[in-house]
Amino acid sequence: MTRVSATRSGRVAALALLLAAGAAQAALFDDDEARKRIAETNVRLAQVQAQLEARIAALEQQLKSQGLVEMLSSIEQIKADVAKLRGQLEVVTFELSEAQKRQRDLYVDLDTRLRKLEAAPAAAPAGVAGAVATPGVAPAAAPAVPGSGAAPAPAAGVSVPVPGSPAAEAAAQAAEQREYDAALELFKRADYAGAISAFGAFVKAHPKSPLAPSAQYWVGNAQFARRDFRAAIAAQRQLLMQYPDSAKVPDAMLNIASAQGELNENAAARRTLEDLIARYPTSEAAGKGRQRLGVR
Repeated sequence: MTRVSATRSGRVAALALLLAAGAAQAALFDDDEARKRIAETNVRLAQVQAQLEARIAALEQQLKSQGLVEMLSSIEQIKADVAKLRGQLEVVTFELSEAQKRQRDLYVDLDTRLRKLEAAPAAAPAGVAGAVATPGVAPAAAPAVPGSGAAPAPAAGVSVPVPGSPAAEAAAQAAEQREYDAALELFKRADYAGAISAFGAFVKAHPKSPLAPSAQYWVGNAQFARRDFRAAIAAQRQLLMQYPDSAKVPDAMLNIASAQGELNENAAARRTLEDLIARYPTSEAAGKGRQRLGVR
C-alpha cells in the first residue's frame, strides 16, 4: 500500500515538472516574438524618420534657393495691386456720389427755373414796352459817355456775365470742375505723379473751393498708390488741418491708418482707427475701421 502511494506521488511530481517546463518554453517563445516585433517596428520608424528628414531638407533647400524669394516678390506684387485697386474703388465711389449730387442739383435748378417762369408777369419788361421799333432798323446801342469809364455795350446776341453775378459764379465753378476732373482723370490712368501735381496745383489755386478738400484727399491717395506712405500720411494730415469740417476727413483718417499699417506702425494705426470711430461713428469709413479692428 505504501509503495502504491509513493509511485503515485512520483508520477504527480513528474507531471508537474513537465507542465512547468512547457510553460517556461511557451513564455520564452512569447518573449522572442515580442522582441522580434519590436525590432521590426524600430526599423520601420527609422525608415519613416529618414524619409521625413529627407523631405524637410529638400523643402528647406527649395525655399533657400528661389521659393522664398518668389514668395516675397509675389506678396509685394499683391500689396501693390491691392493699393491700386483700393484707389480705383475710391474713384468709382466718389464718381457715383458726385453723379448723384449733380443729378439732385440739376433737378433743383430745373424746378427753380420752371417756378420762376410760371410766376413771371405776362407784361413786357420795363423800358421795352415804351420803345417804338422802326421796321428794318436795328436799335442802336447806347454810346459810352467819355470819361465815365463805362465799357461799351456788348454786341447783340452776346451775353457777358457780370462779375459777382450768379452767372459769373456758375462759370467759375464750371472751370474749377473741369480742372478737377482733368486731375482725376490722371489718377484713373494710374499717372499718380501727374495726379499729385495737378491736384496740388488745384488746391493752391482754389483753396476755398468746395472741391479743394477732395483734391487734397486725392493727393494723399495718389501718394499711397505710389507706396510713399510717409507722404500719404502728411498729405492727409494737411487735409485734417486745413479742412477739419470737410466730409472727406473720415476717409482721410482711414487712409492714414492704412499707411501706418503698411509701415508696420500697428499701434499708431489702431489709435487712428479708434479716433475715427469715436469722432465719426456713423461714417462709412468708421464702418471699415470697425471691420479692421474686429469690433462692432
